[in-house]
Amino acid sequence: AEGIGSGGPVIGLPAGMEPELELLSASPPPVPGGGLFGWLRGRSLAPPPAVDPARDTFRAMTGLSPPPQPADSVYLSTRTHGAAPPPEYSPDGSVLTVACEQTEVLLFDPISSKHIKTLSEAHEDCVNNIRFLDNRLFATCSDDTTIALWDLRKLNTKVCTLHGHTSWVKNIEYDTNTRLLVTSGFDGNVIIWDTNRCTEEGCPHKKFFHTRFLMRMRLTPDCSKMLISTSSGYLLILHDLDLNKSLEVGSYPILRARRTTSSSDITSSGSSGPRAVGSPCHQNDSGPLSEKHMSRSSQREGGSPRNSLEVLTPEVPGERDRGNCITSLQLHPKGWATLLRCSSNTDDQEWTCVYEFQEGAPVRPVSPRCSLRLTHCIEEANVGRGYIKELCFSPDGRMISSPHGFGIRLLGFDAHCSELVDCLPKEASPLKEIRSLYSHNDVVLTTKFSPTHCQIASGCLSGRVSLYQPKF
Repeated sequence: AEGIGSGGPVIGLPAGMEPELELLSASPPPVPGGGLFGWLRGRSLAPPPAVDPARDTFRAMTGLSPPPQPADSVYLSTRTHGAAPPPEYSPDGSVLTVACEQTEVLLFDPISSKHIKTLSEAHEDCVNNIRFLDNRLFATCSDDTTIALWDLRKLNTKVCTLHGHTSWVKNIEYDTNTRLLVTSGFDGNVIIWDTNRCTEEGCPHKKFFHTRFLMRMRLTPDCSKMLISTSSGYLLILHDLDLNKSLEVGSYPILRARRTTSSSDITSSGSSGPRAVGSPCHQNDSGPLSEKHMSRSSQREGGSPRNSLEVLTPEVPGERDRGNCITSLQLHPKGWATLLRCSSNTDDQEWTCVYEFQEGAPVRPVSPRCSLRLTHCIEEANVGRGYIKELCFSPDGRMISSPHGFGIRLLGFDAHCSELVDCLPKEASPLKEIRSLYSHNDVVLTTKFSPTHCQIASGCLSGRVSLYQPKF
């Protein structure tokens, strides 16, 4: 059940080979007194700042003809391991972990597709998410309401088990600067764990935030913001994030909520009053915060204080008069944008949407703040209703991998996989389909780029994981 598929051998790109892609595509510049060999020697000692291995690697991948095919596939028996395993790579790309529905975690070598280890009974219920803290330490969370810490050097036992949530734990984030672990669950709580003082009994923790209908939680790469999506269609943003500051429910400053808009809508909004909407956050379980309270907080002088809350209703094409559910939430690796998978309340339509972060003050002093602007979107295949499809950015942020029916689509901001900042439209534009990759016999629910190699992993409902990479 844990065997490797019958595909051909996996051919990976060795570390250090990726920068040579830039060398092959450009003529060497003249070097005074050194000639070609002098330039090559300097090139081998220190690559110029313009070389971006991740960019060149994935540019090569999308430029291949025919498109990359599954180099190998790992089949996980649904009966044994469970369905829809979300894959996660270690930061150095040397280990691929798969969280399984039936309490297990599987580890693979993504280059050779060799099965390394099975963590049997890693939890007492479905394993939902895996997050690496560094190249050896990783955390898992589960529907059994716990989080477990593991060390790759000693996988026979957990480092410790963390107790604090009262319902299914769905998300794990990590602040590498403060070494604080951040988790969220369907109990509506965001909890902070201090891994600096971790013992076999667990880690000191505190409840940081609470909201109803919580779905996904993410930290920006610089940990300056926390984004939270909800099943009721709201997106919450905590600005100027301070994870060390204890927040009592209802004590955070509120910035008035509004619907995100395109740039043309923002320009025209100057002649009309702002549109206020309700908030999913609350001071107690009896009801939402009042608009009056939100308005007072938004008019405070001196800019936004630490941990100030903004409540948005993301604009979705064709959904101006209908509610929607934000099922997947990801962030651009450089912190420029957020990526959402949205579905209508009736679950008959789905979209992948990109929203650019807009820093600074509101458009007008009396208008509410709006930090996001819809720049790109595309309608998705309405397959596998009721299941959450997790999408992701490539390591260089130029491509999006999105589950699409029984496969995945590689999407770009334009046909040349340009940077987002180089092709920002004045109005929301459609994402461009670069490649479509299909190898599954069931609905694909998860997809993930390797952080270091030219490889994409996808997992489907029947428990199959496919690894895509070019065959040279």
